[in-house]
Amino acid sequence: MIKSMTGYGIANFENERFIISAEIKTLNSKFLDFNLRSPRQFSDKEIEIRAIVGDILDRGKVNLNIDFTAKSSNELPVSINQGLFETYFAKYQSMAKAVGVEDNMDLFRMAAQAPNVVTTLSDKSDDPEEWEAVKKVIVEAAQKCDGFRSDEGETLFNKFKENLGVITEGLEQIKIEEPKRKERIKTRIKNNFTEWIEENSFDENRFEQELIYYFEKLDITEEIVRLGTHLAYFDKTMSTGKSQGKKLGFISQEIGREINTIGSKANDAAIQRHVIIMKDELEKIKEQALNII
Repeated sequence: MIKSMTGYGIANFENERFIISAEIKTLNSKFLDFNLRSPRQFSDKEIEIRAIVGDILDRGKVNLNIDFTAKSSNELPVSINQGLFETYFAKYQSMAKAVGVEDNMDLFRMAAQAPNVVTTLSDKSDDPEEWEAVKKVIVEAAQKCDGFRSDEGETLFNKFKENLGVITEGLEQIKIEEPKRKERIKTRIKNNFTEWIEENSFDENRFEQELIYYFEKLDITEEIVRLGTHLAYFDKTMSTGKSQGKKLGFISQEIGREINTIGSKANDAAIQRHVIIMKDELEKIKEQALNII
């Protein structure tokens, strides 16, 4: 069954330590166009996250937002070198006394801002429990998005069935009109050339050959057969396998080629009316096929 590339999925997790949320939105794209917004502590996990999402969603424009909130923390996000601070402070105090300055708060700020006294700890998370929880939430969100895509794909499947039905009905009407068209052509040729043939000498064999060539140029039997084959193949492809979007696009092009050829070769108003309706339905198929995985 086909799947749409339009999807949405959200998943949440909460325990006594943290709250995690993952939201995925997808649109159509020829390839996996992945965009990630996540907390800095998981910035080194982007390749792994992309692989997780790609295995489930295959392709499309994917936007993933991850939120991670720690409920409480007794640890500072920085490291303070107490000994180095005291050394700086003592040195600054000694220098201040030498020049008669006694503002210890200024000395405190200078010592605290001195090189290597306060260093920022790494943003990377080294807690395996956190990362495992985040992965599970990502997988859940991706699976929900995949389910959304399946539901949308079922809607498109039914719509494609309707479009194919209209085109197939048009083809059947053309089959009915084709013998009538041939008779109209024969009658027109006979009426146009009867008088000329009676008044002028001509090579009957050559004339017959020209008529055969003319009818072969206007014959649409092969196009009718091929169009029916393409329609059946499109219907079969929708119901089998996965990632059929590109294949359906190629089949749509072939369907369009046969419809256009029928219209141009037939050169008949009755058939052309059916061709116009068929082309309109095919455009709807082509537009939606771009959104199929």
